[in-house]
Amino acid sequence: MTEQDSPRRQRAQAKRDPTEWHGHRIVTETDLGAVFEEDDAARRRRSSMRRIRHGVVLVLLIGLVAAAVYVALGIARGDISIGASEPSPEPTSTCPAGPFDYQDPSAITVDVFNSTTIDGLATTAADQLRGRAFAVRDIGNKQVGPTGMTAIIISGEGGRANAFTLQRTIPDSLYVADEREDRTVDVVVGTSYAGIIPPEGIDITPAALRCAGEDQPTPTPAPTAP
Repeated sequence: MTEQDSPRRQRAQAKRDPTEWHGHRIVTETDLGAVFEEDDAARRRRSSMRRIRHGVVLVLLIGLVAAAVYVALGIARGDISIGASEPSPEPTSTCPAGPFDYQDPSAITVDVFNSTTIDGLATTAADQLRGRAFAVRDIGNKQVGPTGMTAIIISGEGGRANAFTLQRTIPDSLYVADEREDRTVDVVVGTSYAGIIPPEGIDITPAALRCAGEDQPTPTPAPTAP
């Protein structure tokens, strides 16, 4: 061991070193200054980030305010319109409006059906229509939705004038359209059927058809005898 490494020399050097005391490191003013400089730098970085965030938020707010002012001015000048909900259109009737002309009964082919449990009602109605010169073809039964009705008149588009003629002949009858392509007409009598209008009481003034409600089902045939 050299003289420089001897314990005595080391203790002598430690006595001359002001940063050590009995083998312990003494925190000096320089050390504290370095620590505080690091803290100050961190605080400055945090402060800088806050200023950047505040600036971004401020720019966004200014942009929103400017956009709101632009939209308000555009609406006031009429350059910008905001679509308002339009009122729902009033429901329109699908009943053919016509007017339809009264036709020659002898040129109208009619099928007569009974929708009730009254025996012979369709035959009675058919005989009355034949007496008025209508060309009655078939007699049968059909089940229909409404109860207590007088009669339902059914035709396709081509038979609307014929249906109008029958509606003027049978009081309180209602019209229902179907998809047939010919000019024939069905008459479905109900429990309120009480006969046809006398010849002198028929109004032949052109007019529209009187229709059943929109939820009225189309009559369907039933396999029973009249």
